[in-house]
Amino acid sequence: MSQFFIYLASQSPRRSQLLTQIGVRHEVLLANAAGDAPEDAEAIEAVLPGEAPSDYVQRVTRLKLDAAVQRHARRGLPPAPILCADTTVALGSAILGKPADAQDAARMLGLLAGREHTVLTAVALQCGERRAAALSVSSVHFADMTREQIVAYVATGEPLGKAGAYGIQGHAAMHVRSIEGSYSGIMGLPLFETAALLRALGPAGALPLST
Repeated sequence: MSQFFIYLASQSPRRSQLLTQIGVRHEVLLANAAGDAPEDAEAIEAVLPGEAPSDYVQRVTRLKLDAAVQRHARRGLPPAPILCADTTVALGSAILGKPADAQDAARMLGLLAGREHTVLTAVALQCGERRAAALSVSSVHFADMTREQIVAYVATGEPLGKAGAYGIQGHAAMHVRSIEGSYSGIMGLPLFETAALLRALGPAGALPLST
């Protein structure tokens, strides 16, 4: 695995850490670097009217990968697979994206407290002209949270910039009663699905077939 290299089209440090965990060498391919044409991430992440959470997260991932492929070509970078992922939190059919501010984060956490919700992470990989994608769906059950607990958690700053206003790998873990599905998927990059995509489209022998 140590010889396998990809571009990661994500600014999430958690996704980078997860790739490192399974031994995939990578370089982050960020938008809006010096000399780049501007990219409107907010427009890409806008929810369409009546859009289901699963449709939304897969569409956004496709669009982000399209943008990353164009970015790679404009910069004239050496060829390598490009990986993109996006995560959303759904409470029923309602999509909970990244909170606008601390007040919005507290509102979202109040909705999630004492209830079960769904975390969906879509992954897409482009290798040359080939593309493959996968969707990880997990359930997370939060314990009841008092107003004081919500305020204290928001004060850590951790909810900002995260779908659903929490990160399961951080302080929020003390409020998670149970999960069903992929822990790494809830973090933002489902490693089982990601490894399957890398085996399918990557160089032969890039990842082991078994551990």
